[in-house]
Amino acid sequence: MSITLSDARVVTPEGVHEGWLTIEDGRITHVGRGAAPGPGLSLGGRHVVPGFVDIHSHGGAGGSFPNGDQEEARRVVGLHAEHGTTTMMASLVTATTAELSRAASALADLCDDGLLAGIHLEGPYISKARCGAHNPALLRDPSTQEFTELLKAGRGHVRMLTLAAELPGALDTIREAVANNVIAALGHSDADYEQTLRGIEAGGSVATHLYNAMPSLHHRDPGPVAALLEDERVTVELVNDGVHVHPAMMRLAYDVAGPGRTALVTDAMAATGMGDGVYGLGPMRVEVVDGVARLAGGGSIAGSTLTMDVAFRRAVQQVGLSLPEAAEVTSLTPARVLGLADHLGSVAVGKRADLVVLTDDLEVSGVMRHGKWTTAPR
Repeated sequence: MSITLSDARVVTPEGVHEGWLTIEDGRITHVGRGAAPGPGLSLGGRHVVPGFVDIHSHGGAGGSFPNGDQEEARRVVGLHAEHGTTTMMASLVTATTAELSRAASALADLCDDGLLAGIHLEGPYISKARCGAHNPALLRDPSTQEFTELLKAGRGHVRMLTLAAELPGALDTIREAVANNVIAALGHSDADYEQTLRGIEAGGSVATHLYNAMPSLHHRDPGPVAALLEDERVTVELVNDGVHVHPAMMRLAYDVAGPGRTALVTDAMAATGMGDGVYGLGPMRVEVVDGVARLAGGGSIAGSTLTMDVAFRRAVQQVGLSLPEAAEVTSLTPARVLGLADHLGSVAVGKRADLVVLTDDLEVSGVMRHGKWTTAPR
């Protein structure tokens, strides 16, 4: 089956051009400039960007990945797909070993089906001083033995582990993660600059939601932020919802790390796509007021209600990124983190036809995954 999309503004790593593209058997086979060589579906001058890749999300549509419920997980994926996310990891939160194993096992089935790109263990090896919306009573020091059990439960689909580099056993666990092809992410940490550097040297390659749940940048005490930003081996996650990080600090991080080391994430929780109210995030109770999620009783930020299309739009309109730069930080760079950049993350010949059609206002007009419309252009 062949589909040609014509009269489009195609956003590629090289720039934006008026043109067309052809899709066959779920892959992009041609990307051209000007008028299409034959009949096709006219997009009326709308933008075409690569499908968004979210490497840090906990839920949406009232569902939550940490619950380990497959129907809830499908609902989460469906909600984010409507907003242009065509590839996503399922992020869990701190829980008991048994609860994490059960959730990982259930979500591994959806990874087998291709619905999820992997499982992210955010915790339980994180700092009590920087635990945010994680249950402090369930935090523990890193254990390679327990981590091995969780890997077995996930049947090869555990793709990322967030932990605090300063904890006893952290460096050994980072090395164990890397040896098992698991991305070691540093975050929810009270580490200083030197401790963070040691975590990076051990194999830490992602900063979990940079700035959040870690000591602030300071001119006499640079802390983890400086270490994570300055090291070329580290990709920094940023939650671009206007709540987690001020646009000026977004620009600062982007100016240092550049598009190749910046990955926008949602850190979304169950209330995403829903209204204000009370929701769960693992064992924690979360209140959402005016779209902002906090632990019940006015506590710390507890994830977000962000979707990737909003993160993309804010990157252009609030942070000042160009369309190709915004596409890179919402698609290509996170795909690179997952080792999938050869297959998806940009509009290029040979890559999977995961595409988002955007209006002039950068609102989602259509979504394609594997060459099939999940949301037909409108």
